[in-house]
Amino acid sequence: MRKILIVSTLMFSMVSFVKAQDETDNRDKIQFGARIGASYSNVYDTQGEDFDADATLGFSGGAFVMFPIGTFFGLQPEVMINQKGYQATGNLLLNSYEMKRTTTFLEIPLLFAIKPSEFITILAGPQYSYLLKQTDKFTSSTFSYQQEQEFEQDNIRKNIFGLVAGIDINMKHVVLGGRVGWDMQTNRGDGTASTPRYKNLSGQLTIGYKIY
Repeated sequence: MRKILIVSTLMFSMVSFVKAQDETDNRDKIQFGARIGASYSNVYDTQGEDFDADATLGFSGGAFVMFPIGTFFGLQPEVMINQKGYQATGNLLLNSYEMKRTTTFLEIPLLFAIKPSEFITILAGPQYSYLLKQTDKFTSSTFSYQQEQEFEQDNIRKNIFGLVAGIDINMKHVVLGGRVGWDMQTNRGDGTASTPRYKNLSGQLTIGYKIY
């Protein structure tokens, strides 16, 4: 009789534990949220012997929605504003200079989600980026200026497709995210732009809040 009571108690405890886990597991629910953080970006696939770029910091933020496909999979489209760019140094007419380019993009990633547990979401998929603004800051020993790029003056590609991959750490309503994104197209349109040819490579760290 005592053994039966012990076994019954253990079974009841296990059922209660599983039920509690089911009540806190929100992987099969539609989730909405917003996130904000910082980006760290540089460029690659550059052409030109005199072009050597360093990474720069920028802003990253936006909103997302998770559509579950069962418990373990889902689709997560997002709308983000991300700042990218680079810093470069060189010499012009025997004067050294520093140049910083900041490009602001409206980005729409469509991410496929793998959810092995309620705490971890693995994300990857294509991304569409639209160039909203470009600001160049040029400083030398003799003068400096800052200019917001007029796109009509150069053949800059404003529509760029790329790839994104990352991971989210879910702590109930709070989500910590890390992403890496890279362009699959260069910035120079049909190749006639006077700016150096490059592709953006960036990483983002964000903190967000989601509701479900």
